[in-house]
Amino acid sequence: MTDIVPLRRNARFQLLWIGSAVSRLGSEFTRLAMPLLVLALTGSPGLAGIVAGARTVAFLLIQIPAGVWVDRWDRRRTLITAQGLQAVVSALLAALILTDQVQIWHFVTLAVLDALCAAFIEPVLDTAIRGIVPTSQLHSAYAQEESRTHAAGLIGPPLGGLLYSLGRAVPFVVDTITFLAATLFYALAKVPRRPANHSQPSTREDGEEQRPIRRGMRREAAEAITWLWRQRGLREVTAAMMVLNLLGGAFLIPLIVLVGERGGGALTTGTVLAGLGIGGLAGALLSGRIGKLLPPGRLLLVVLTVFGAALAATALPWGAWWPMVPLVFITLSTPSLNVVLSVVIARMVPEELLGRMGAVLSMGSMALKPFGPVLGGALAAALGGAVALVVLGGLLVVTAAAAALSRKLRRFTGDVSPAGGDAVQPGATPAGA
Repeated sequence: MTDIVPLRRNARFQLLWIGSAVSRLGSEFTRLAMPLLVLALTGSPGLAGIVAGARTVAFLLIQIPAGVWVDRWDRRRTLITAQGLQAVVSALLAALILTDQVQIWHFVTLAVLDALCAAFIEPVLDTAIRGIVPTSQLHSAYAQEESRTHAAGLIGPPLGGLLYSLGRAVPFVVDTITFLAATLFYALAKVPRRPANHSQPSTREDGEEQRPIRRGMRREAAEAITWLWRQRGLREVTAAMMVLNLLGGAFLIPLIVLVGERGGGALTTGTVLAGLGIGGLAGALLSGRIGKLLPPGRLLLVVLTVFGAALAATALPWGAWWPMVPLVFITLSTPSLNVVLSVVIARMVPEELLGRMGAVLSMGSMALKPFGPVLGGALAAALGGAVALVVLGGLLVVTAAAAALSRKLRRFTGDVSPAGGDAVQPGATPAGA
């Protein structure tokens, strides 16, 4: 029997992780710089929300087709191509800013193109982890992924604010460089081109290849949707995640407005947002212990409650720097939920369905997210940053109370359904199809 290589010595996973970490760091630079620039050019929090919302809408619309195509296509080539195109989109935006020709429709158009690239990158990364990491190491791998996300969230916003203070185009130029570097690391990682059990072309008696019959996109997407619907508890978790992503995705613009109302500049805002990274790193390190304390369903209820209470606490009148403290508590709890749910999905879903299921689950949990930035911008414009944050926090607490009424959600453990249960096998005809 071959010994399992420790995760830290798994070169393919570590190259994949470095590439995604570099890409995520660059995205964090522009996550702050984009609304700052739109606000500087237009003075409108609502328009800043529309730009962010347009990206999310495009991402959601293409997700399920992208998931189907990822399961069909060469995953390695798809990843490298999509990441390279994302670098091109970032370079175009940087050039428009450098030449003082950028307009609001440029932000919207290029945000949509960036989202189209990301819609292919994310499912390939998810399926690649399943293909290059042993099952026994999945929790450690996803914890490392989560630490990457929050490390970027820790150092990205303050660096993004600093880069923005050096010049409006600087964060976008650096973002382009990080995307190019990520493309190189992805090429070196050599992620699996196909699932391990992918059907290979057979040879007919006349010597010609006979390729597997390809079903229509609707039918392939329907397989994944039907699979999710029959997973009791997981569908309720997905519904709660929809609301969490709507309200949780709405707080960024009110927070930027709040810090500005209290006299904070770009660097202060970036440093305040670094609280998300501090809490996230700590939460990622503690995810193993926290994940063992509660099953996924109950953990989700705790996260909703803590998120809501902490978000409302950012409005306390204790200066421009104060919101950094409750932001730490927001992300202290979320990494454990992310890691636990990622491991549950990786273990439950057949590998040949991973691309589609990743898209369906993301689509389900994020279906309302496009409205988050628009909602946040509208609330900030109408009520001011502090009141908007209190309203969003209160709605999250109400969501936690409503979700707690679901017995299936409270009892959801993520255990794999027994064979012959409700699971839908790939290639089976969904009920009612």
